[in-house]
Amino acid sequence: MVFRFDSKTGELTHAHTISDVVNPSFLAVHPSGRFLYAVNEITEFAGSSSGSVSAFTVDRTTGSLSLLNQQPSLGADPCHVSIPRTGHHVLVANYTGGSVAMYRIAADGSLGGSSDFKQHSGSSADPDHPTEPHAHSATIDPTNRFAMVADLGLDRVFVYRLDLALGRLVVNDPPYYEGKLGAGPRHFDFHPSGQYAYVINELDLTLSALAYDSSRGVLTHLQTESTLPVGVEPSGSTADVHVHPSGRFVYGSNRGHDSIVVFAIDPSTGRITYVENQLTGGQTPRNFAIDPTGTFLLAANQDSHTIVTFRIDAETGKLIPTGASIESPSPVCIKFARLEG
Repeated sequence: MVFRFDSKTGELTHAHTISDVVNPSFLAVHPSGRFLYAVNEITEFAGSSSGSVSAFTVDRTTGSLSLLNQQPSLGADPCHVSIPRTGHHVLVANYTGGSVAMYRIAADGSLGGSSDFKQHSGSSADPDHPTEPHAHSATIDPTNRFAMVADLGLDRVFVYRLDLALGRLVVNDPPYYEGKLGAGPRHFDFHPSGQYAYVINELDLTLSALAYDSSRGVLTHLQTESTLPVGVEPSGSTADVHVHPSGRFVYGSNRGHDSIVVFAIDPSTGRITYVENQLTGGQTPRNFAIDPTGTFLLAANQDSHTIVTFRIDAETGKLIPTGASIESPSPVCIKFARLEG
């Protein structure tokens, strides 16, 4: 679904729906704004055991979408998609089986076949943890030189150097950041300074602050904190994480507790301090997004079928309900795109 966003009130108005696209989940907008890419979180595509990734053109006046083409994702249940800032490739993380695939983008926005594919292997050392790879996100670093692939099943964030000339993913040295056993790293975001990064851990409901050496693609643990208020017993799971454009705050979503946790960031160290948990006004906030100005946060409540808007306090980072809410069937990803005119 496509909505118009009122940057003064935070309200959404329905503009367009494209049908006949099977289970689209996570989205990526092309740097030009002319194309949109979505993973289709399915287990079978074109007769093979695979999900798919879809390419769309974006009408820059109305925001309406038109399907260009689809490619197999080379793994089942793809759950994340991203685009290096050069705009010539797409990366897809496949949850089931634990793999990441890279595709070339043609001049017309359509997707070519996979230019590279990396299969994760092994298992977590935690006996109570999933024992197989589950790639959950692929995030491009601020230098456009590295991709971070959070693997929930292996408790690792894999680091790949991007060879954008050849369309290749090159295993970095060291090849991964080793998280806490049983944590389940899921989504990942960078601080605007490029010096820090934040990973939300699905299984133990925590958020980790990391130092980042952008010259080598190396992540180092700084701190891990619970995403729940003091005294609340861990239950459910976390989902998404985003750093505020100002770099002063980082936010994470809790499913089950159905809240957004707010942390303040120390800009000199990257470490975090708990601020609050704000209930999302719905069930299962799998995803949320902060508008480009940093004024509003929109929470996608997957199981109550609503998108709810909060105003962000610029001084404290706290979330203030605006009263704005709109129905959307099982929303799982929100992306902002600027139209012309």
